[in-house]
Amino acid sequence: MSEPLSFFIIRPGDDALLPTKWSMSAWSSDSLNGPAVCSAAARALEQEFADPDFVPARLTFDLFKAAKNQPMTLHTRMVRSGRRIRVADVEVMQEDVIVARATSVFLRRSGPPPGSEWHPSTTFTPPEEAAAEGSRSRHPWMQTDDTDWTRGIGNHQNVARKRAWSTAMAVVPDEPASPFIHAVQSAESTSLVTNLGTEGIGYINCDLTMALSRLPEGPQLGIEADTHLTADGISVGTATLYDRKGPYGTGMVTAVSNAAAQIDFTNRTGLV
Repeated sequence: MSEPLSFFIIRPGDDALLPTKWSMSAWSSDSLNGPAVCSAAARALEQEFADPDFVPARLTFDLFKAAKNQPMTLHTRMVRSGRRIRVADVEVMQEDVIVARATSVFLRRSGPPPGSEWHPSTTFTPPEEAAAEGSRSRHPWMQTDDTDWTRGIGNHQNVARKRAWSTAMAVVPDEPASPFIHAVQSAESTSLVTNLGTEGIGYINCDLTMALSRLPEGPQLGIEADTHLTADGISVGTATLYDRKGPYGTGMVTAVSNAAAQIDFTNRTGLV
């Protein structure tokens, strides 16, 4: 029987998450990719603490140990539940070891303050061909300032500014990814659009911070690189998150050089 189109399946009895082939990383055949780990943590936080009166305005993941192809459990706790601000944590566990953790800040919805404010101009335009796909495609579109939108990541191994457009993967079967989880998966591509260079990706994420002004809409979401700063084998990248209405949030990653396991996308496919 073929595996479901989701990062994990739920183990009967204890609700542990069992990785599928879709959660495997391009870094190692026994490691899980960032979107899978972050999506599982986001799902746990959303299930426990989501409230229609609050926006999940910031989510920070610490990815300090490679998650393996092993059962995963998630432990959540409310840190503070205030009138305007709520803070919650989740720990991602494998064999009683914490492999990642996340903190989410939920802010109460309200009206804007008086006055007008500055907003940056935007030029992000999704690929026209993607409009008819809905949420069916599993492979992201990519574009750089030097190349047009294509499917192959390897086509964009250059030094130009990059952007991506993609659909969401379900965390578990028969449970479509929510807008929040979809935003997390898109934000995780901050590393892809900032760290992809002429020889592929040689930086591995240590964290991800996603900040949202609103939840995104639609089956496809985009991301565009804003900054990429490097020194001493350390990379910091930021990006703006888009849906078809326009920008809705930002992503930021810090990463460390992993040159010994450099991923060259000209001869392979897969998630980082």
